[in-house]
Amino acid sequence: MEPNIGINAENRSKVAHALNIILADEFLLYTKTKNAHWNVEGVDFHSKHLFFESQFGQLDEIVDNVAERIRSLGHYATATLKGFLELTHISKRLHEHNDGQGFIRELLSDHESLITHIRENIDYFANELKDFGTSDFITGMLETHEKMAWMLRAHLK
Repeated sequence: MEPNIGINAENRSKVAHALNIILADEFLLYTKTKNAHWNVEGVDFHSKHLFFESQFGQLDEIVDNVAERIRSLGHYATATLKGFLELTHISKRLHEHNDGQGFIRELLSDHESLITHIRENIDYFANELKDFGTSDFITGMLETHEKMAWMLRAHLK
């Protein structure tokens, strides 16, 4: 049954597609953060291990919320690694060393890329596609990513 939520089918489809791109970015960032958690080495291992655990926990919740938002619009969330890799904006490269600073720089760059992409979609969802709910939803995500980026950036001072 099609959702009757005040957004026409074409616009819901466009929103779902854009959210699937964001979902792919979020999933790749989650995976890269999990990699940092598992593989970080160095004198600051314990603190970085716990820090990355906190970050991937937040990202896990975001991934689930984005997928559920797509479903609430009557569409299916991308749920394959191949699909995520085809849609993502996030760099697939990994740095060469497993040190905390290297992981932090890489993850910070990815968060900032995602922040920019999310910011570009806020007005698009609200003004062009008339989906104020999704616009508000991603605004909240933007704020979460800005805080996560600040936490990463603070480690580099």
